[in-house]
Amino acid sequence: MINYFSDRELERYSRHILLPEVGALGQSNLKNASVLVVGMGGLGAPLVQQLASSGVGHLGLVDHDRIELSNLQRQILYQEADIGRYKAEVAAEKAELLNPFITATPMVIKADQNNLDQIIPTYDIVCDGSDNFTTRLTVSDACVKHGKTLVSGAVQGFSGQIGVFRPHKGGPCYRCLFPEANETDALTCGQSGVLGPAAGVMGSLMAVETTIEIMQLRDTAETFFTVWDALTSTFRTLKVSRDPACPMHVE
Repeated sequence: MINYFSDRELERYSRHILLPEVGALGQSNLKNASVLVVGMGGLGAPLVQQLASSGVGHLGLVDHDRIELSNLQRQILYQEADIGRYKAEVAAEKAELLNPFITATPMVIKADQNNLDQIIPTYDIVCDGSDNFTTRLTVSDACVKHGKTLVSGAVQGFSGQIGVFRPHKGGPCYRCLFPEANETDALTCGQSGVLGPAAGVMGSLMAVETTIEIMQLRDTAETFFTVWDALTSTFRTLKVSRDPACPMHVE
């Protein structure tokens, strides 16, 4: 298994490989994995940094927005020189600069049902860092349809949320927890604000969950949805069950 890596890769990933739970097998799982990241904003930027640095072999990056000055407070992949460019394209360039042993494909498209139906089947795991419920539900529905694990994150103000959904293993989907998109109750970062480091924390937690899934360190269909409050420095976790009335699971 060690022969699968070059000498430079072995040195780069040595702190992973030293972990008994990871080893060369776990690192090779990362190298062989492909992850689709939807949303290259406050969550997607740190998430892609972590996944690329950790050695995830291929990243697909979906976002149709351009970089703005107000993004730079939390979207840490980007610099002022990148303003006006497409986030997906810049993120792909930066990911490959971080780690020349991985590849990243930018997709300057909107994450709608038609696009996701074509893209998701070619990836192992999907990470959703989008900033609205409509997109989150669309991504979740596509993951159910194509049997993919979904790592979903959100951040607003001083708090964040994260959950890992494995409906293809009999667990719930995101729609079981949030049946409908209620955009009137959901403010964007531009409307309500967000603490920059809070986005970094949640993006990093998404990377942790994604790498654990890829390395098969947690074999379960159970979903635990975690809410983090930066002001009180507390985590609250609840177990999510499949909703028998969810339209995605009605046979």
